[in-house]
Amino acid sequence: MARLGTKKHPAILRVQDEQRALELFGLCKAHGIECIIGVEPEEPEDITDIDRALNPPEPVLAQIKPGRNDPCICGSGLKSKKCCA
Repeated sequence: MARLGTKKHPAILRVQDEQRALELFGLCKAHGIECIIGVEPEEPEDITDIDRALNPPEPVLAQIKPGRNDPCICGSGLKSKKCCA
C-alpha cells in the first residue's frame, strides 16, 4: 500500500466551509501532501488523514525471545526451557 498523502493514496479531508478548505490546502501543499478536500456544511469536519500524514505511526518492534538453551531472563541461571518456559 502506498504511503498516505501520495498521488496513489491521497489524504481525504471533509470541511464545513471553503475558507477552511483553502487553509488546509495550503498546509498540504507546504508539506507536499496530496489531498482531496470536500466541502460539506452538514457533516462534521474530518481532517484525521492530515494528522496521520504529518505524524506517521512508529512501527512496533517485536521483543526478542530467548532460545531454549539460553539463560532464563529471570536471572535464575537455569536454561529457559527448564525455568520459565
